[in-house]
Amino acid sequence: MEIRYRAIGVVHSPFDRLEGMPIQPTSEACAPGVIEVFPEFVEGLQDLEGFSHVIVLYHLHRVRGWKPKVTPFLEDRERGVFATRAPTRPNPIGLSVLELEKIEGGRLHLVKVDILDGAPVLDLKPFVPQFDVPDGARAGWFEGLRQDIRTTTSDQRFSEPSEDP
Repeated sequence: MEIRYRAIGVVHSPFDRLEGMPIQPTSEACAPGVIEVFPEFVEGLQDLEGFSHVIVLYHLHRVRGWKPKVTPFLEDRERGVFATRAPTRPNPIGLSVLELEKIEGGRLHLVKVDILDGAPVLDLKPFVPQFDVPDGARAGWFEGLRQDIRTTTSDQRFSEPSEDP
């Protein structure tokens, strides 16, 4: 089955290379950024300014191929790709929860961006703590990590094209 999406906007960030990028929006390596929403979608931003954070779904436009098992950041052993946030996925879709500073016209100004410059934005959703932070949530293998996610940045492990399995 073929599924098609069209971009509703584009990310503008200081990150033009995969190496050295923050791996999550909680990283100290994050930087301010902007999502430019295309004119035909700007009306859909109405009422979004009342939210402190937005969920951004975007296309990982520089990722090629995928693997069923990967060695994720913060780990030194392989994990199933669906148990990670690794970018090499069957459908290269990224997800970030980003702090919204302000909206000017069709431009969302964001406080801490962890997205590669030029990434096509697929969708925006408001972050609603009552919906998005379930009681009793568990973090699987992440719970045992001793490394600090705030200081870990991307390295070369997902920069090389990977083969389809």
